[in-house]
Amino acid sequence: MTVLVTGGAGYIGSHMVWRLLDAGETVVVVDRLSTGFDWAVPTEANLVVCDIGDQQQIEALLREHTINAVFHFAGSIVVPESVTDPLGYYLNNTVNSRSLMEACVNAGVSHFVFSSTAAVYGTPDAMELVSEEAALRPESPYGTSKLMTEMMLQDVAAAHPMNYACLRYFNVSGADPAGRTGQSTRDATHLIKVATQAALGKRPYLQVYGTDYPTPDGTCIRDYIHVTDLIEAHYLALRHLRETGENLVVNCGYGHGQSVLEVIETVKRVSGSDFEVRTAERRAGDTVTIVANSDRIREQLEWAPRFDDLDNIVTHALQWEEALKRRNS
Repeated sequence: MTVLVTGGAGYIGSHMVWRLLDAGETVVVVDRLSTGFDWAVPTEANLVVCDIGDQQQIEALLREHTINAVFHFAGSIVVPESVTDPLGYYLNNTVNSRSLMEACVNAGVSHFVFSSTAAVYGTPDAMELVSEEAALRPESPYGTSKLMTEMMLQDVAAAHPMNYACLRYFNVSGADPAGRTGQSTRDATHLIKVATQAALGKRPYLQVYGTDYPTPDGTCIRDYIHVTDLIEAHYLALRHLRETGENLVVNCGYGHGQSVLEVIETVKRVSGSDFEVRTAERRAGDTVTIVANSDRIREQLEWAPRFDDLDNIVTHALQWEEALKRRNS
């Protein structure tokens, strides 16, 4: 059987494509290339340029390639942007996901692995690790759009012979240790990506949004997970669906966090570059502190991360930025 990866020309999706190919899977990629790049898709995978909202084309593709499993990464991901463009986010993340699901049901797809987010939780009640049983109170259209897709998946799986896994990401960073792919998005907003660009002179300075949060140094705290460990969790989730048929919802994080300023200091130390840092007002939709309780994923999938170290994450991110610099020069 063949595996479909939506958004497979993007940051996380391209890592998934490589992992599947490494495992001997046959892979088809669907991407409209709005933020992804055709060169990020390995030549061993079949790239189809189209929108997941085109249900007729997607259903035909699923049938043509006898797709049995779908990894769904396509979507919009910038929290502040979702606040200013909520309808765009509900269209791309929720409405288009609904079209994809119907195409999967009609074509007899058995397994669906969804790229969700810790933004479905909103701000936790206390400064404690967030488990999958925590209240779901998204504070941005981005988080709500992802939660709505999770809810649709639950209902679809109850009505049709398709099982699913929802992986709730915390903060994904880093790049493939082998240098095959990384985050290449133009105008990226992820902290480690932006900080490494500042360290290499690609940006004149780094902006910190909010230094008056109720945290030890006044900046937000996040659980940063290496993209390679995240992708291994996805592959284990597919294996779980194939072997057990049981639906799954898991957090993808390490269980400890770093503040914005701690990340910046790490990037400066690892890169040897003392770039300029400026402060600005808080951004809409940003949660103060959110760190994963990762017990479920470690127990149910026997997930054992290999890159749980901020220095590792920053090192691989810097190496990828250097590679991009050479590519674009």
